[in-house]
Amino acid sequence: MADKIYIFDTTLRDGEQSPGVSLNVHEKLEIAHQLAKMNVDIIEAGFPIASPGDFEAVKAIAKEIKGPTIAALARVNKKDIDRAWEALKYAKKPRIHTFIATSEIHMKYKLRMTREQVLEKIKEGVAYAKQYTDDVEFSPEDGARTDLDFMCQVLETAIDSGATTVNIPDTVGYSTPEEFGNFIKNIKERVPNIDKAIISVHCHNDLGMAVANSLSALKNGARQVECAVNGIGERAGNTALEEIVMAIHTRKDFYDFYTDIKTEEIYRTSRLVQNLTGMSIQANKAIVGKNAFAHESGIHQDGVLKERTTYEIMNPAMIGLVHNNLVLGKHSGRHAFKTRLVELGFNLEEKELDKAFQRFKELADRKKEITDKDLEAIVEDEIKIVPEKYILEHLHISSGNRIVPTATVGIRVDGKLVEEAACGDGPVDAVFKAVEKVTNVKVTLQQYSLNAVTGGKDAIGEVIVKIEYNDKIYTGRGISTDVIEASAKAYVSAINKLYYDQGDQIYQKEGIM
Repeated sequence: MADKIYIFDTTLRDGEQSPGVSLNVHEKLEIAHQLAKMNVDIIEAGFPIASPGDFEAVKAIAKEIKGPTIAALARVNKKDIDRAWEALKYAKKPRIHTFIATSEIHMKYKLRMTREQVLEKIKEGVAYAKQYTDDVEFSPEDGARTDLDFMCQVLETAIDSGATTVNIPDTVGYSTPEEFGNFIKNIKERVPNIDKAIISVHCHNDLGMAVANSLSALKNGARQVECAVNGIGERAGNTALEEIVMAIHTRKDFYDFYTDIKTEEIYRTSRLVQNLTGMSIQANKAIVGKNAFAHESGIHQDGVLKERTTYEIMNPAMIGLVHNNLVLGKHSGRHAFKTRLVELGFNLEEKELDKAFQRFKELADRKKEITDKDLEAIVEDEIKIVPEKYILEHLHISSGNRIVPTATVGIRVDGKLVEEAACGDGPVDAVFKAVEKVTNVKVTLQQYSLNAVTGGKDAIGEVIVKIEYNDKIYTGRGISTDVIEASAKAYVSAINKLYYDQGDQIYQKEGIM
């Protein structure tokens, strides 16, 4: 009989530690709701002691998200554990995930502790966490580089102290599949009380082997995988949730495992995480990249047309990529529009549907046919995660290779229309400077990216910007068939998130109030 593999999602904790990623509470809640819809077993909501923002996010998720276990990270000290429980206590199924480093290099240079001291800290920390909840997970940081004999002592101590899950991290992505699999096999054979806990693994992708290492660990006794949507995370990232899940599903003949993940939600979850983090997915990314189910070779195209399985080992519908023959255009009605959105997985409230339908009609006047990707872009752009203090009303551009680019923008600020004009090094720069004049906030543009949502000269352009203010990063996204308008929307979106996070103090710092 196939064994269940528990999916522990750390997108909101380790994933958010990706360089340049900063999610607010509402964005984390939005992702958490989608993770619950996808039916992950455990959501690691954050590291409450790390910051007030992390604490509030874990608390909000614990209160609102039903279904999955909600976990919070804590070092093996009372202050961390108390803070984690303060945020977690509202969850129906809370888990405290506590850790300490166990490799020689970490103990010597980071902790400056002996093996005996580390073992004592584990004993005290896990037992202390156990007072709050029966569900306690323990991780020996840098586990893959920890001496095997000592690792066995560490895990035996953690389980004796109350840990119900022991997670072995390849923290720096150093291990190889055969090596890591053997490590897990030895742990299973040599730790006397290992039958009292689930073995978990948390692999990083520094050498591109995180998924392979995780699968090898499962073959050797692990039954939980810690992973992140799109594989995001520290440095080169984590085990990609979509890859581990679809490998298990597609090759169940080899692995004899199963997960409870609703695979049809994978694509939407991937898109949501991409949009909110601003981390674009590479075209050839397995499972969710735009080329994952594309065929350019004539031989491949011929084979797929005759029989899909000649070159496609997975049905795109399995991850939520649904295609049908319903063509939407300027004459399509609200019912057809709503029906297509439902088929794509979007269930909007009436107000959201009204706004999205209006955007659809405006786009249909510019494009002959509307694709699924166009619809997804429209809906994702209309669903606002934070309140909008600033709303782009209109813009006018004067630009050319022999004149100074100038932009005029009209932005509603708390309902009142404010207009400003500015010159720049190009039309986008001019727009951004005009927006800054309206908002009275000076920010640093850290990243600007432009992608075509679909093909053709009338394609929707998707712009993602990252701005920095007061050492924090804010991501904005905008779409339009006009890339200048998309750029303006993205910039305004990022500033709205900045205002939501820091409020009127941004004006006080600028000396305006």
